[in-house]
Amino acid sequence: MSRLFFIVPLILCASGALAQQQPGHDACARDVTRHCRAVMSNGDSAVLACLKEHRARLSKACDKVLTEHGQ
Repeated sequence: MSRLFFIVPLILCASGALAQQQPGHDACARDVTRHCRAVMSNGDSAVLACLKEHRARLSKACDKVLTEHGQ
């Protein structure tokens, strides 16, 4: 059990660092959940295609991230 006690905080710290490196993920997370839940398990390209399909309904932050990345 003590081993698990040390591993969990390391995982949490790593995931926090990853989130800081991917601000676009945070900007579009709600939009993906709202509009693209059905394709989430199909990979990033399916989610991106779904976001583009629902472009008119995306949040301003997510739309901005897509635009900044040439989408």
